[in-house]
Amino acid sequence: MKKMLVIVVILAVALAFAACRKEAAKLTYPETKKVDQVDDYFGTKVADPYRWLEDDNAEDTKAWVEAQNAVTFGYLEKIPYRAKIKERLTEIFNYPRYSSPRRVGDHYFFTKNDGLQNQSVTYIQKGLDGEPEVFLDPNQLSADGTVRAYLMGESADSRFVAVSRGEAGSDWSEIRVMEIATKTELPDRVRWVKFSGAAWHGDGFYYSGYDAPAPGEELSAKNEYQKIFYHKLGDPQEKDTLVWEDKEHPLRYVSAGTTEDEKWLFLILSEGTSGSEVWIKDLTKKNAKLGLLVKGFDYDSYPVEVVDGKVLVHTNEDAPNFRVVLVDPGKPAKENWVTVIPEKPEVLSGAGTAGGYLFSNYLKDANSKIFQHRLDGTLVREIELPALGSAGGFGGKRDEATLFYTFTSFTYPPTIYKFDPATGVSEVFRKSEVKFDPEAYETKQVFYESKDGTRVPMFIVHKRGLALDGRNPTFLYAYGGFNISMTPSFSAANIILLENGGVYAMANLRGGGEYGETWHKAGMLENKQNVFDDFIAAAEYLVREKYTTTGRLAIAGGSNGGLLVGAVMAQRPELFGVAFPAVGVMDMLRYHKFTVGWGWAVEYGSSANEKDFAYLYAYSPLHNLKGGVCYPATMVTTADHDDRVVPAHSFKFAATLQEAHACAKPVLIRIETRSGHGSSNLSKAIEDLTDQWSFMFFNMGIKPVYK
Repeated sequence: MKKMLVIVVILAVALAFAACRKEAAKLTYPETKKVDQVDDYFGTKVADPYRWLEDDNAEDTKAWVEAQNAVTFGYLEKIPYRAKIKERLTEIFNYPRYSSPRRVGDHYFFTKNDGLQNQSVTYIQKGLDGEPEVFLDPNQLSADGTVRAYLMGESADSRFVAVSRGEAGSDWSEIRVMEIATKTELPDRVRWVKFSGAAWHGDGFYYSGYDAPAPGEELSAKNEYQKIFYHKLGDPQEKDTLVWEDKEHPLRYVSAGTTEDEKWLFLILSEGTSGSEVWIKDLTKKNAKLGLLVKGFDYDSYPVEVVDGKVLVHTNEDAPNFRVVLVDPGKPAKENWVTVIPEKPEVLSGAGTAGGYLFSNYLKDANSKIFQHRLDGTLVREIELPALGSAGGFGGKRDEATLFYTFTSFTYPPTIYKFDPATGVSEVFRKSEVKFDPEAYETKQVFYESKDGTRVPMFIVHKRGLALDGRNPTFLYAYGGFNISMTPSFSAANIILLENGGVYAMANLRGGGEYGETWHKAGMLENKQNVFDDFIAAAEYLVREKYTTTGRLAIAGGSNGGLLVGAVMAQRPELFGVAFPAVGVMDMLRYHKFTVGWGWAVEYGSSANEKDFAYLYAYSPLHNLKGGVCYPATMVTTADHDDRVVPAHSFKFAATLQEAHACAKPVLIRIETRSGHGSSNLSKAIEDLTDQWSFMFFNMGIKPVYK
């Protein structure tokens, strides 16, 4: 009798769940008007019927956004366990999180989030044993917790520190200044700053700035003519000195940096997201001029440190896997360069100095390997890391006696280590307090063949002893571009997937930096299709090896990764059950016309060029959706303050997808407010993740369990 009762209860729950799915599936999408807009690209006529959605200030666009969100959240609210997922995620994220300490004079700064604070708080303490005090709490700067604020550079005398302050997730920031001893804010305000540091010299600092955009166009207008200014403390911004401008090349980035002793100024120029040029100036010499140190823009080079008047430079010129060379500013020609750390088979992803030593960070199959050198390149030791994973840090001032670095992996929560450069001894300084048992899960790295036979690595994480029966909910994530390496890291957000028998997979696609510039170039420009082929092959591997089946395979990526998801779901819609294209570059023919999109032309090419147009049009997600096709259950995500990949990309893609879609699977767009290219605070991040996991489990027919 008791057994029969249990069966009845289970059946009732299953029927109720099925009824919820059926009810949620009854979607009526907002009608999206179409306009007669056709562009001619070298004789090819391309319709753009949703061009009007590019104007996010227009009333009809705002009405469309409101109508789409009503459908999306109406659907999500019908998922019966959505509230429970949010409750579990809130519990998971409620643990203290710290940054590594940073020494400024006699004090150390670090950030801490108690667990559920929207923004991390910056603390200051005297020495490593002092009592921490709040120095800067961004949570007090806005009612909704969407103002971010963090420390930039400090003055050489350790009296002042610059603070970057931004709102609602926008890339625009304002530089302010705080006096360290009194924790008070000075009246200085430097506005219309984007992608800038604060490079101190004397009683002021250098920064990168733009002209103020036209009212109403702050989040969409093309950003041109970035300049370098010098701001003197106490002066209004109008009095800032113009240090560098280039009226002949409006589409260039330029950033400034000074050495610790403030003797040298560097300007690093770029025509996009890769390829740089380095200029240098001796600030100790009156009327000294900027001189070219490393010519651009075919390679990536950046200055690491100045040693006896010569510059250590990390570069991939004549070394696709990077090396470190010593360049004399008086004789900067390449034939005079001296190799300090030669190129190796593994990619040298970064180099830095601290405590009188040079540190090199290599990637071996996307895992960190750290080496300590003398400043002449002589190897001192390899630093032993606790496991395969990612290590970062090893930076500091020249007289630093104690360094800090952070190590993490998929099942290794971020742990801060204290490192003695004299002895090479590491010890745990601060261990994560997340409630997570790493021994319950395993990580493996596999290699699979892409379409052209290229061997591609992929990390796979799941419960120990997981049955490979082809039924596991699987979340495949990747990026594949801009020379960015996807390395192992811990994500509390994934715990809810893993504890429900799910599989997390991350593929290291071409276009990234995992194997140096050769790997990067194999996935950029006319080779971009390789990236999509690599991702499709990763999905096929997971299905073939019975980790999952197509109906329980979700794919996700953001920004360039959003482009990736949009492209592959257009090319292979039957291969995926669920798709999450986030803040994606979806219109490859017009991306360069908004904000800093022009900077990506070195990676993608431009539709203004006939050769580039052909391959861009061939894979552009927006232009390759076809009517009468059943696409995966899809939730596009974007935000109203995303001024990097403007929301028009996602708006037009979602409208086109809803029109083309030919089955009952939901096609939604979730448009966040007061947020940008990423969630602007923790509350919004948890809400976004809640809807992601709810949507995924629901469309896979899975009812999650909770700890």
